[in-house]
Amino acid sequence: MNQTPDASSGLAAGRLRALSWDRIAVLYARVALAAAFLSGIASRFGLYKDGYGNFANFMRYTAEVNSFMPAFTIPFLAWAATAAELFFGIALLLGVWPRGIAMGSALLLALFGIAMAISFGIKSPLDYSVFSASSAALLLVALTGRSGPE
Repeated sequence: MNQTPDASSGLAAGRLRALSWDRIAVLYARVALAAAFLSGIASRFGLYKDGYGNFANFMRYTAEVNSFMPAFTIPFLAWAATAAELFFGIALLLGVWPRGIAMGSALLLALFGIAMAISFGIKSPLDYSVFSASSAALLLVALTGRSGPE
């Protein structure tokens, strides 16, 4: 099929628009996920008037979410979640290791959602959009492929 110069330039413009939307979507998802992770950390260290207020309250919440885990694992889980959220939040903002960070974020959020579902029922992680956030992180993995936007 013969393409006129006008048709091929229209295709190129369409690809540029799509690439631009991909980049906007990736940036939006990275910043939104990073903000969610970092906001959770701010809450557990009392930087908000509402929320956990302090790390001891966050540890109690960690015990509730992980009610199926032995009590001696709760401090480790609380600190591990905090460290992971801080690491992923900063890395998402900086855009470093985009696929690996996005995959780790998706896994962390999925595990959190599953723990919430086990302890509180499926409504809880759905109400807090935990699985939606996890799926957004997986979309980041897909969109930040070797040839995609980063």
